[in-house]
Amino acid sequence: MWWRSASFIMDRQQNEAALKGDTVAPTESSISNPNPNPNPNSNPKTSAYYETRAAHHGVVTSDWLAQAQAAIGPDPDPLPQLRPDPDKPFSVIKEFNNWRIQPHLAEAVAAIRALAAVIRTSRATTMMQLEMELKKASDTLKSWDATSISLTAGCDLFMRYVTRTSALEYEDFNSAKSRLIERAEKFGEISHKARKVIAMLSQDFIFDGCTILVHGFSRVVLEVLKLAAQNKKLFRVFCTEGRPDRTGLRLSNELAKLDVPVKLLIDSAVAYTMDEVDMVFVGADGVVESGGIINMMGTYQIALVAHGMNKPVYVAAESYKFARLYPLDQKDLAPALRPIDFGVPIPSKVEVERSARDYTPPQYLTLLFTDLGVLTPSVVSDELIQLYL
Repeated sequence: MWWRSASFIMDRQQNEAALKGDTVAPTESSISNPNPNPNPNSNPKTSAYYETRAAHHGVVTSDWLAQAQAAIGPDPDPLPQLRPDPDKPFSVIKEFNNWRIQPHLAEAVAAIRALAAVIRTSRATTMMQLEMELKKASDTLKSWDATSISLTAGCDLFMRYVTRTSALEYEDFNSAKSRLIERAEKFGEISHKARKVIAMLSQDFIFDGCTILVHGFSRVVLEVLKLAAQNKKLFRVFCTEGRPDRTGLRLSNELAKLDVPVKLLIDSAVAYTMDEVDMVFVGADGVVESGGIINMMGTYQIALVAHGMNKPVYVAAESYKFARLYPLDQKDLAPALRPIDFGVPIPSKVEVERSARDYTPPQYLTLLFTDLGVLTPSVVSDELIQLYL
């Protein structure tokens, strides 16, 4: 498996460029970043992977917004600009629902767009009033689904980046408000583009002939596999059924439309088929301070099996899912229950486990692909400090 490891893949790219004796063709990231090497004084005898890992603090700055903006080109699929009707009373929940009905838009991004609309439509005359309006709107959105980690984290990050700026020091309120609107719109744009950045970063880890195991339906994992298919890579995908809501069926249908070879597994067949798998790719509802993830039920046991059979487990997650949580075990999670239909009557004396998600500790994860870059689980806590500082 060593030739499929993260360190080997990154070293191979470096060696191939050196053997050619010329400059590697520019990629989207290298065009936007004129100095792609985060460590200009690097030791050529040191692994490129570990150089990058060690230089994370030099690559990911506290203002990730500016960094992500520089890393992404023009958006080929810009979101339509929804403008609230000025003649009707503004409702942040209604605005949120207008954005949320768009099929490819994440719930957290819809909340970010709705909060940006709060600033545009606000009739506040002081920064304090505007900040109080934003705080109230943010709390309203978070209470809309108190169990959604990404929704809460997205709102918290929005408040942190929009309200903690030099704009608050402007003497002219209108200038300060314009600055906040500009920053809010940029935050929403970056969040919307996050999936494309993650898909681009993960391509070197998907090789021809590989078999990828996925669990449930994740938009960002679908974007990763979609880009790999568009790049003419030859791979096949094993999709778990994802009981009880069968989200794996939805992902398998989407992959079939892309002509990607896909095999549907019952959830209990993960260990049975793991020896055929080269890597596991999962999404995340939330990335916590320990470097672990909270995701749909079954992710933990898949990671355990993969770890026991020396298979890499990759996580694709947008940075707005980074949450200030530190669960110690499965019971530390806020309850997120869902109805379960077994297809047969269940006696009233039988207790049914209805938890919707579980916690996967960081020691069972290999890498996290985010719009901040490719991170090891041990780096996540440092990035969370930078994001919420």
